[in-house]
Amino acid sequence: MKVYDTTSLRNVAVVGHSNAGKTQLVSAILFDAGMVNRLGRVDDGTTATDFDEEEIARKRTLSAATAYAEWNRHKINLIDTPGFGNFFSDAAAGIRVSDTALVVVDAVSGVEVQTEKVWEAAEQNELPRLVVLNRLDRERASLSRALESLHAAFGRTIVPVQLPVGEEKSFRGVVDLVAMKAHLYEPDGSGKMREEAVPADLEGEARSAREALIEMVAEADDQLMEKFFEAGTLTDEELVSGLRAAVLGRRVFPLFCTSATLNIGVQPLLDAILAYVPSPADRPLKAQKGGADVEIIASESDPYAAFVWKTVADPFAGRITMFRVMTGTLKADSTIYNLTKETQERLGHLVLLQGKAQTDVPELRAGDLGAVAKLRETMTNDTLAEKNGPVFPPIKFPEPVLSYAVEPKSRGDEDKISGALQRLQEEDPTIRSGRDTQTKELLLSGQGQLHIEVTVAKMKRRFGVEVNLKPPKIPYRETITVATDAHGRHKKQTGGHGQFGDCSIRMEPLPRGADFEFVDEIFGGAIPQTFRPAVEKGIQEARMRGYLAGYPVVDFRVTLVDGKYHDVDSNELSFKMAGRLAFKDGMSRARPTLLEPIVNVEVYAPSDFAGDLMGDLNGRRGRISGMDTRGAMTVVKAQVPMAEMLTYEQQLTSMTGGRGSYHMEYSHYEEVPAHIQAKIIAAAKAEKGEAAEEEE
Repeated sequence: MKVYDTTSLRNVAVVGHSNAGKTQLVSAILFDAGMVNRLGRVDDGTTATDFDEEEIARKRTLSAATAYAEWNRHKINLIDTPGFGNFFSDAAAGIRVSDTALVVVDAVSGVEVQTEKVWEAAEQNELPRLVVLNRLDRERASLSRALESLHAAFGRTIVPVQLPVGEEKSFRGVVDLVAMKAHLYEPDGSGKMREEAVPADLEGEARSAREALIEMVAEADDQLMEKFFEAGTLTDEELVSGLRAAVLGRRVFPLFCTSATLNIGVQPLLDAILAYVPSPADRPLKAQKGGADVEIIASESDPYAAFVWKTVADPFAGRITMFRVMTGTLKADSTIYNLTKETQERLGHLVLLQGKAQTDVPELRAGDLGAVAKLRETMTNDTLAEKNGPVFPPIKFPEPVLSYAVEPKSRGDEDKISGALQRLQEEDPTIRSGRDTQTKELLLSGQGQLHIEVTVAKMKRRFGVEVNLKPPKIPYRETITVATDAHGRHKKQTGGHGQFGDCSIRMEPLPRGADFEFVDEIFGGAIPQTFRPAVEKGIQEARMRGYLAGYPVVDFRVTLVDGKYHDVDSNELSFKMAGRLAFKDGMSRARPTLLEPIVNVEVYAPSDFAGDLMGDLNGRRGRISGMDTRGAMTVVKAQVPMAEMLTYEQQLTSMTGGRGSYHMEYSHYEEVPAHIQAKIIAAAKAEKGEAAEEEE
């Protein structure tokens, strides 16, 4: 495989809403560039970048994958990204290591939720964008309607550089507004193209569209604006160079017309990527060096520096590390330094990834994307560079928003689960797993229900571990509301030594979050010093089992005030039992109550939905604490009981048409309203009864 110079590289993230045809477009690009010998199809499960079994089964991209096309002595690296909101972090990671975003828009649906999100992510990363209006062969596909929705969402700087020839099923080619030529295609997916004059019925429309394009390009540059005013137009050379400069400066976003399924309009798009899109050498990169912010220009002659943007947990090859060479050159079979982990790593074979297919390369130069297997310490977001080299800022991954309890289907799988989850967390930093200290459940947390289901499917397929998913138990707690005195006596007489322990305690409530205190106030020898810790142990065991509904009792103090013992019959066990009995006696009079966890919730959605969101949160016993407006989006902040948030994801998706997202984190505990307490206690008792029956 040829090694490419920095100026001959193009890094393109293919982004957009689910079902816009991103993967099919990548497949058509690879076919037309001669990288594969047939046009892979999503419906047949034969595309290069959707190779995972779960992706093939669902016919959806669930993870970012790389591919490359060699076109006119250049190499175009493509990152095919997911369009589902649950997997947005992979799209964000792909955008981070690209120099251009190819925003794919469905010609029927126009701008959708993820179109807005990827556009914003590209804007934050200061990426030039090309807009691809795809699936123009579909019924009700329309350039004018799609353009209207694009202008409404992103402004008038999105301007067509092509017009479609034919509509819907009769879509058969494109008019190039720069060269004023028509490219017409066979409808058999072969990509065979012939160049002709602009069809007569499109001449007038093409002329006015070209004038609009020239005006937009002239507007983006003062010198061109002067020439435009003098001559009334621009030459072809001025238009091409002006369009490239405007794309690089993010002042114009050209729109192209395609049907990836019929392989129409793909070669002109490849030509446009080479003509208008920056090489890695054209875009400075942000980094830190010696604690100061610096800009790095990609250069093959500088010392090596690479950034790890993705890790894949492969059950056979082990850990596969995917990186971008930011500057310098990385060579196979060399020793490098991980600046983030402060450790050396040994590089084996460097590979280019064409989906899952690997091709060995001797070296990778500044700007190129590659992968390496079996690095020991290196993980996503690490910088590989010399000890005094630049450090690249990490990709910010979102916190999990939804948790499920995980149970093994067979007992033998219990030990395997944590190992499999650990490997999958290396691959996907947006999932978390851990055991809840109170409920003892193993929780798997992620970006949504689909995200968690896909993670569980990966566990089964890659690591042979099968699990059941259940909604997590809410970690309720119990507490007391009034102070009381209590007494516990344990007396048992059998043949020989008996058992005797007697203690008097005082129980009183403590502020929220204080948990439990034990105070010994016995003076003299009412209970010998050696037995007093046993009283505390008995109370500790009893409080963890609860009193009302089996939840731990918290936020109270127990003071040991008096007791009795027997020289022969008293022992540690007797005082432990006495402590338990005293606890139960006290709880019967201390007016126990249930506490529930309250979470801080932030909901992001278009401002049109603000009223519905607040009404829904109020209905979930939430307290609205504030509202912010950010552009067209509103952020609603509230405190809501955790129990009311278990089904929130589905409701939010339904209310906002998928345009909303939310984040929540634990805040504090509060008393449960009386009418809800009764239901929780009844359910807990019923569950205990069923468990007791099963044991019998």
